[in-house]
Amino acid sequence: MIGGIVQPFLKWAGGKRWLVEKHINSFPCGFNSYFEPFLGSGAVFFSLRPEIAILSDLNEDLVDTYCAIRDDWEQVYTALKRHHTQHSAEHYYKVRSSKPRTPHTRAAQFIYLNRTCWNGLYRVNLNGDFNVPIGTKKNVILDTDDFAAVSQLLGSTEIMVCDFEETVERAGPGDLIFADPPYTVKHNLNGFVKYNEKIFSWQDQERLSEALTRASARGCYIVATNAHHPAVVDLYQDFTLQSLDRSSVIAASAAGRGRYAELFITNFS
Repeated sequence: MIGGIVQPFLKWAGGKRWLVEKHINSFPCGFNSYFEPFLGSGAVFFSLRPEIAILSDLNEDLVDTYCAIRDDWEQVYTALKRHHTQHSAEHYYKVRSSKPRTPHTRAAQFIYLNRTCWNGLYRVNLNGDFNVPIGTKKNVILDTDDFAAVSQLLGSTEIMVCDFEETVERAGPGDLIFADPPYTVKHNLNGFVKYNEKIFSWQDQERLSEALTRASARGCYIVATNAHHPAVVDLYQDFTLQSLDRSSVIAASAAGRGRYAELFITNFS
C-alpha cells in the first residue's frame, strides 16, 4: 500500500467517509489488487491506498474527472482556481449549462459543481444534463486539496466506465473487492431517493450478489455495503453480516435527517 493520507476530493451521496473513519480496521490487512465497481468519492480507495487498483463506475463524467486528475492534475487545479475566483450564483448557473471541450476543463467543472451545488448531490435529468441548484457552500478550493497526491495515487490505477459485473469478474484469488452499490430494495419500498436517471434495479441487486458469490468462490476478499433490509439480507445469507450505524445528511431539512443502519457484508472473519 502507498503511504500518506489522501482525502477524497468529492462529496458524494452515500459516500463512505463515515465507514473509513470508524471501521477501516474491518478491511483485510493484506490483499493483492483492489477492485471498486461503484467508485463515487472513492473514500475507501483513498483510505486503503492500494498499489494496484481497478476502479469503475457507470457515471462517465465522474470517471473522466478521475482520469483528468491522474493524467494532468495541474491543469485541472488551475481551471478550478478560476472558478474559485469567479464563484457566484450567476457563474454557477453559467458553468452548469456550459459544455467544456477539454478533459481538464470538464473535470474542473465537475468538481466545481460538486462543491457548490446543493449538498454535493449528483443528479441529471432525462437528457443527461446536471440539474442540481446552487447550494450554500462558498469554498471551491479546500484546505484538504492535494491533487498532486491524488494524481500520484491514481497513477497505477485503471479507471473505466463499465457495468459492475465486468469489474467484479476480473478479480482473482487474494484480490479485494469493495462494492457499495446504490441502495435499492425489492419492490422499491425502501424510501431511498433515486438520484439518477438510471435506477439500480432489484435485478441489479440480485446480479451483484451472484457476482460477489462467484468472486468469493474464486478466493477474492469481499467487502460490501448495502441497505439493511430483509430482502437484501436474504441475498447474502452465505456471507458474514453486520449492522453498522450511520448518519444521513442528504435531506432538505434537519427533520429529514437522522441515523440509519447499513448492512456490512464480508466473506471473512
